[in-house]
Amino acid sequence: MTSPRAYRALYAYTWDLAESDPGALDQEFARARLNTITIAAAYHAGKFTRPHGTSGKVYFPEDGVLHCQIDDAKFGTIKPEIGKLAQENNVFADFCQNSALDVTAWAVLMHNSRIGAQHPDSITRNAFGDGLIYSLCPSSPAARDYAVTLCTQLAAQYDIKGLTLETPGWLPFRHGYHHEFALIGESPRAEFYLGLCFCANCKSCAKLAGIDVENLQTRVMARVNESLSAEVEPFAPTDRQWLETELLFDADLAAFMRWRCTVVTSLIAQIRAEVRKDAAVHVIPSVNQPLALSWIEGTDLAAIDRAADGLEVCFYAPADRVMTDVAAVKRQIGHSDMRVVLRPTSPEHRSEGSFAGTIKTMADSGIRDFGFYNYGHMRRAGVERIGRSLGAIEPRAVLTGESE
Repeated sequence: MTSPRAYRALYAYTWDLAESDPGALDQEFARARLNTITIAAAYHAGKFTRPHGTSGKVYFPEDGVLHCQIDDAKFGTIKPEIGKLAQENNVFADFCQNSALDVTAWAVLMHNSRIGAQHPDSITRNAFGDGLIYSLCPSSPAARDYAVTLCTQLAAQYDIKGLTLETPGWLPFRHGYHHEFALIGESPRAEFYLGLCFCANCKSCAKLAGIDVENLQTRVMARVNESLSAEVEPFAPTDRQWLETELLFDADLAAFMRWRCTVVTSLIAQIRAEVRKDAAVHVIPSVNQPLALSWIEGTDLAAIDRAADGLEVCFYAPADRVMTDVAAVKRQIGHSDMRVVLRPTSPEHRSEGSFAGTIKTMADSGIRDFGFYNYGHMRRAGVERIGRSLGAIEPRAVLTGESE
């Protein structure tokens, strides 16, 4: 009997792949028991250390550009910019055309500071009207159109197996903008409120949903001001518990958070409806760890799982810490058919035993599909570690789909 092939993917950036021949990389991936390469097609800025880079060991990608060539004629108000590397060398297309591996397009959607700076009417605006340019607002018609068009055109113009979507919702207040700085301590409550969006689109749609958003905005501003003017630093765990109390007893706040989830779910459903049917659509549901905080971004795990072809969930910790999250996601979505993403090396797994043990624990719990982050970031020994750890949990037939 032939069974569906398991998903065994390694995430990668085009600037790392530009130094590799697709044929040679196919062989390296085969040794590691991998069958898929998940390539960043749309990404944000960063500072990346490259252990096995041949043209330099540190790389600063252009912020918010596409790392493949694409026809922008289908785009509306927000049009993508093609990165310089992709203009000179369309590595993404090369791997789609010449690699024996399945190719998945990894697309970062609402986390885009370049577009945010260019289109201030489409960004998250907190209760004080401050624009968070790193976070496009998923209730913005222009931002939604950009996200949907990007996904449909990637699938239309390239021979990809599917798409993995990251940041389809609102970004948390604290999420890696360049040189974030504050001379106050950690306050989960204040940070939560500072990241809520009260842009014109959100306020208009929330009002239609029956939420008293104007009074909610006033209360949010008061809560932030109270926190920022406090004479003592809050104790973070207790501070978060008081936020939970406000979520319980402030009816408009609770309704507002539930409404935000419908916005993100509907965006994913629209993408799934418009992307060609034979290209799978999976969603990375959160940039938060633990995943229980994903609701801050507008994530309803069960609803997103139904709207897409499934979840691709990052579990960046050893097994003894992440299995609570794994079990919780299974409860939320009602099954164990999700993809998981692990990092094979530091900071989570300093030893191969820790990594292999995490894979085995997850496999024993019913997890079948694995992705790994990230080819350019890890030493080659990390890639080899993946192969040995996968080999310990599966027969070759699971990887290839061959008859047993």
